Amino acid sequence: MKKILLTISMMLALAIALGGCATKGDLEEVQAREKAMAAKADQAAQDAQAARDAADEAIRKADDAVARAEEAEKRAEERERIAEEKERIAEEKARMAEEKAKKADEIFQKSMKK
Repeated sequence: MKKILLTISMMLALAIALGGCATKGDLEEVQAREKAMAAKADQAAQDAQAARDAADEAIRKADDAVARAEEAEKRAEERERIAEEKERIAEEKARMAEEKAKKADEIFQKSMKK
């Protein structure tokens, strides 16, 4: 009786031990999942690098645009300064022409009085 009980216990223990071990299929499934996760991680890293590259390119383009805008602003300010200078010169010429006209009119008036 003891021998039969011991044999049944040993068989039960062996069945539990074998049932608890991973099978080759289980191992392959775990390895496949691991490979899939590694592939996803690699793809995510590539996507992140592509996003960083795109962001760097966008920053370069923005910096170029800012530089062009600043240059355009400087040119506009220079044109405005030149226009103001031309306007001042034109006003000065008009004032001088007006003074000459007054002098000529005065000379004419004096010559008419004689």
